[in-house]
Amino acid sequence: MDRKEFLQRCAAIGVGVFFIKKLQFPEHLLAQENTSSNPGEKIPDIIAVRGGTQVSRLDRALKEFGGLSTVIRKGQTVVIKPNIGWSQEPRVAANTNPVLIQRLVEHCLAAGASKVWVFDHSCDHGPTSYRLSQIESYARQAGAIVVPGDSPSYYQEVSIPGAVRLKKTSVHELILQADVFINVPVLKNHSGAGMTCAMKNLMGMVWDRGEYHRLGLDQCIADGCLYRKPTLNIVDAEKVMLTGGPRGYANSRYSEQNMLILSRDIVAIDAVSARVLGQEPASFDYIKLGAERGLGKADINQLDIRRITI
Repeated sequence: MDRKEFLQRCAAIGVGVFFIKKLQFPEHLLAQENTSSNPGEKIPDIIAVRGGTQVSRLDRALKEFGGLSTVIRKGQTVVIKPNIGWSQEPRVAANTNPVLIQRLVEHCLAAGASKVWVFDHSCDHGPTSYRLSQIESYARQAGAIVVPGDSPSYYQEVSIPGAVRLKKTSVHELILQADVFINVPVLKNHSGAGMTCAMKNLMGMVWDRGEYHRLGLDQCIADGCLYRKPTLNIVDAEKVMLTGGPRGYANSRYSEQNMLILSRDIVAIDAVSARVLGQEPASFDYIKLGAERGLGKADINQLDIRRITI
């Protein structure tokens, strides 16, 4: 489906795996549970929910956040950017879990969104990745419009003010058009960057991912976040791939964390996610570079973290 057909449809619609035990999550992050969903209370930098299911974790995190009505006004459009990079089934945990995306779409529509779009620029064959990940079917069942990302006709060249190396790139038009941008990565190991999470997930909004590698991966990950920071970041950390990322293989190792992490701060959520992966935030240059550019806070000791177990 090309861009013209997509726009016409939108108008018509109107809208072999090994496991290891859980990693030891940082003691100062989960040492004690603090919960509150009182109206008017300051929203913490990080909301981390452990236990339960994909649905119950998201429901609880959004309750603590104050609901999506805090970021979505009635009639606004929303674009959800999961990781649908790979032609892998959900059990491999190479892509964002489809149940999480389905529930998030439901929350967006309940908050008053007029349209909810879901897309990614897959690394593997796009239609196959959309199908095998099950994100396409689950998102549509919830009422979303699932949009291709595998044609240059969907992308528009933009300039990135303040960028060091990625000064221009072509960005998917939905990132330009949508009122609200929700970034929903899966946390996992990455052979090139070390970790892929919220900041790196934005590589899927551009057409030429190769330029990130040609110009310098860490700097370009930080530069890409300067163009449009997501309204909200939600990390799927249920089944965390520790080796063999980003695609996943039969001998990949995993940690069952059963977590969801939510934040408006794309740097802070990556810093916390690095700890969940068993790494220090400082070991990832793009996190440091993002903090230096004012994209968010990388010092976990300075974060207000609300920890919840269900």
